Amino acid sequence: MPENSYLMEHEEEARRLDLKTDRAAVNRQALWAGVKPGMRLADIGCGSGKTTSYLFDLVQPGGMVTGLDASEARVMHARKMYGGEGVEFACRDISLPLDDLGRFDFIWVRFLLEYHRSDAAAIVKNLSSLLNPGGVLCLADLDYNCLSHYGLSPRLQSTINELMATVERDFDFDPYVGRKLYSFLYDNGLENIAVDLAPHHLIYGELNDVDAYNWIQKLEVAAKRSGFSFPEYSGGYDEFFEEFKQFFADPRRFTYTPLIICRGTAVDR
Repeated sequence: MPENSYLMEHEEEARRLDLKTDRAAVNRQALWAGVKPGMRLADIGCGSGKTTSYLFDLVQPGGMVTGLDASEARVMHARKMYGGEGVEFACRDISLPLDDLGRFDFIWVRFLLEYHRSDAAAIVKNLSSLLNPGGVLCLADLDYNCLSHYGLSPRLQSTINELMATVERDFDFDPYVGRKLYSFLYDNGLENIAVDLAPHHLIYGELNDVDAYNWIQKLEVAAKRSGFSFPEYSGGYDEFFEEFKQFFADPRRFTYTPLIICRGTAVDR
């Protein structure tokens, strides 16, 4: 695995995360999961910090939020853009013990476990140990990530399938982690587990600017970093890139990705 295994690592990643983060979606998901005023909340894999700031608003009055991310660059961005009283950010490896952070009433883990296929179950176990009795652990991630399109040419379809299999193997990326979230909570003894499923990507008709930017960044960063050779394209990556852009700009195209959200409550042991 490459030394820096975060598949989307590039200088504009904080901007991409900011642009694609929707306050209404965060609020809807967090309130469903049980975020309430006064909670001490951890945002694990906080990225740019924008989601952390939205969660902070939801725990007011009286709540506090800690955002954790493995990227020093993203943590610095988060501190600059979203830090303040009651909101703190730290650069931490979430696979290591985090007991020094204390206990939390709510732990939010969204779009993180997909980057940790081998260690996802261990990460959830580590995080569940940080909950107060009655505290909530919320896991949210995608299933069939980047794999559900209609209107692709046969070679584009097979190339995307092979590309995703490559990043799964070489970058520890998990396109299917969404279906595993319930079991992660169940295996760690959480109770009152609830599951919600909704579309995260639902793209048809004319392409909006945010979706265009987000998906082109996926290709320009992740596909290039993958090391995949694009054998069905004589022009390699560049020819693949142009064909995908043409497909994605076509209003006939249909793309979707399901988002699975699971919440569970810690028992008093």
